[in-house]
Amino acid sequence: MYTDFLASYRGVIPRARHRPVGKDTGLTAHIERFWLTLRQRCARLVRKTLTFSKCPRNHLGALWYFIRLYNESRH
Repeated sequence: MYTDFLASYRGVIPRARHRPVGKDTGLTAHIERFWLTLRQRCARLVRKTLTFSKCPRNHLGALWYFIRLYNESRH
């Protein structure tokens, strides 16, 4: 796994699989692009005032719906 140099990754990802790299290498670009797409298409993750729901189940449903449609469009 390629990540940036954030210290919290060392505690979560096993050392044998973790490869910290700089953002200028481009190896983390695909996941950075995914998070940007997720934030843009699911407004509820960015601001509480847009499409906000108090029910956690609704948030999980919206995330599930987005990921399913995103994966289907990638094939």
